[in-house]
Amino acid sequence: MEVTLSNKKQAWMHAIRLRTLPLALSSILMGSFLAAYQEEFRFWVFLLAAITTVFLQILSNLANDYGDSIHGADSAEREGPIRAVQSGIISLEEMKKAMVFLGVLSFVSGIILLFISLQDWKIFFLFLGLGIAAIVAAVTYTSGSKPYGYAGLGDISVFLFFGLLGVLGTYFLHSLSFDWSIVLPAVSLGFFSTAVLNINNIRDIKADTLAGKKSIPVRIGRKNAVVYNWVLIFGGNLFLILFAIMNQTYGCLIALAALPGMVFVGRSVASKIEAWELDPYLKKMAISTLLWVLAFGIGILFF
Repeated sequence: MEVTLSNKKQAWMHAIRLRTLPLALSSILMGSFLAAYQEEFRFWVFLLAAITTVFLQILSNLANDYGDSIHGADSAEREGPIRAVQSGIISLEEMKKAMVFLGVLSFVSGIILLFISLQDWKIFFLFLGLGIAAIVAAVTYTSGSKPYGYAGLGDISVFLFFGLLGVLGTYFLHSLSFDWSIVLPAVSLGFFSTAVLNINNIRDIKADTLAGKKSIPVRIGRKNAVVYNWVLIFGGNLFLILFAIMNQTYGCLIALAALPGMVFVGRSVASKIEAWELDPYLKKMAISTLLWVLAFGIGILFF
């Protein structure tokens, strides 16, 4: 393929995967909404946390493109969207340089965030360690000699970083305090984010099996992976209801308005077999999750 400026730019846009960014920002929004509900919201914390999260998500996407190309998941048998390195438009060396650049941006942005947010040096270094862990997790999901995504641990990582750590960490940076009740909506968001990954992995079962990538759907089979998807969707909404009951703040139940969209996604994932048919539902689940978070925020702050 002749490489032109146009298709090179398009390849980078594919590698960045803009459609994943709203989902990545959902945890920052959720933590910030909860902080605002407690009258602890700080604008600069929100802005810097959002910027850092975007950098980390792009780094993860580039590393995923790079790692899957090296380990064989982005082979000719892969039926999802063509990856940038797989296509040959972007070289491995170019992708590595971009990953280093995004890693530096993530680190610098995170350091500024922590300097603005924290006064206690012990807590500063604790969050610094978590930030470094997030960068390492982003890179080693499919890259390195033993990528944890190939061992089926991606779901745990997504649940932790997009759910618990993302929400609880953002809330703490705003408020400098911890509230056990916010674990419940953090779990909800972790479930929905994991559902997005699960749909991705159901789509890629064939290619992942050939590449030796033992994702959850590869391990338990498509039928059970669909059941797992339903558990994530309904489980996330159940934790929302528990949060509303425990805190007697029922306005947040407006978020249940997003449930029909999630059910539509779940039914489509259950009924559609071909990879190209499943691919649009990653975006639909991510958008449903973002709408759920926005509705949660509106409900908890204004009703």
